[in-house]
Amino acid sequence: MSIVFYGYPRCGTCRKAQKWLDARGVAYEVRDLVASPIPAEALRDLWRRSGLPIRSFFNTSGERYRDGGFRDRLPAMGDDEALAALAADGKLVKRPVVDAGDRVLVGFREEAWASVF
Repeated sequence: MSIVFYGYPRCGTCRKAQKWLDARGVAYEVRDLVASPIPAEALRDLWRRSGLPIRSFFNTSGERYRDGGFRDRLPAMGDDEALAALAADGKLVKRPVVDAGDRVLVGFREEAWASVF
């Protein structure tokens, strides 16, 4: 299984998640989602496979989320508009996003990750 880890090098949660994967010997490819944001169609595929609401893909504690007024805007946004916003700014995306093939993980919750790895 080829695993892709979308993260941000300066994100403490991403570093913690990578250490967790490393400690378990999980091989993965790292992609910096801030330097190279995930394209909208790839995000759509990740979102679909995750089974999560689109809101789960937003970094609600981030500065870009607050400054962009997404707390108020997001409930009225359509899926295409939300995906376009996420694709335009990698800092809006909740980190990390892990594509493990049949499973997509958003954020780092050890218990959820343990069920996959």
